[in-house]
Amino acid sequence: MYHHSKPMNFERHSFRRHGLTLSYLDTGSSPESIARPPLLALHAHLMQGATYAALADNLSPDYRVIAPDQRGHGDSSHAATYTREDYLGDIEALLTLLDLPQAVLLGNSLGGVNAYQFAARHPDRVRALIIEDIGAVVTDDISFILSWQGVFHTREQLEERIGARFVAYLRDSFRHSEGGWHLAFEPGEMVRSQRNLVGDHWADWLASTCRALVLRGRESRVTSEEHIEQMVERRPHTNLVVLDGGHALHTDNPGAFNDVVRSFLDNL
Repeated sequence: MYHHSKPMNFERHSFRRHGLTLSYLDTGSSPESIARPPLLALHAHLMQGATYAALADNLSPDYRVIAPDQRGHGDSSHAATYTREDYLGDIEALLTLLDLPQAVLLGNSLGGVNAYQFAARHPDRVRALIIEDIGAVVTDDISFILSWQGVFHTREQLEERIGARFVAYLRDSFRHSEGGWHLAFEPGEMVRSQRNLVGDHWADWLASTCRALVLRGRESRVTSEEHIEQMVERRPHTNLVVLDGGHALHTDNPGAFNDVVRSFLDNL
């Protein structure tokens, strides 16, 4: 249960890039999905591709869903660096490996910035964007997660250290080894990665013109209503949907999230 190697409609694969093994989940193509754009689903910091299992189940077999474990997360290798270009290069390598000239990019938090920055640099490769609760300006400090480092004798001890607010989102990232329970990611690496994510990304957000859907969680502590509305107003072909839930809408409100994503994809 705590090591989702293969959620229902996903098959796990991996590839090598710059000495790293990068793991990804893929529903594969079906007769129904061949005529439709594939969806690349990019998770937030601390999460992994399996977080989009319910979405993949909902969209299958009509759409092919590919959900990578981004570098340092899930079953992918820990990396020496977590620059913006590292993440974007990993996305390009995966799309090239799968021979996908174009995809819809969906991203939550870290994944959302990766999605719109990739679209800014490779507009021809992005059919549309779905941005899940992240702004064009990122300021959050996640150094509080440093206390989650290390190995814990029991799962309960690890859960207690993480705390009730986050544990529900991180269960996919729990790992058990001979020494005990730990997280798939290294908190210190994630803090460095987040520092590279912090900044003003308005130029990247406004650089692409493909259709975009921005989803905001009504109870989000990461985005403000005012900022998200400004993002939607300033970028053409961009729509906003606000759903009940927090920063990880696909976890907080999967029914509504999956319906809105399917509707957007069906109308491309």
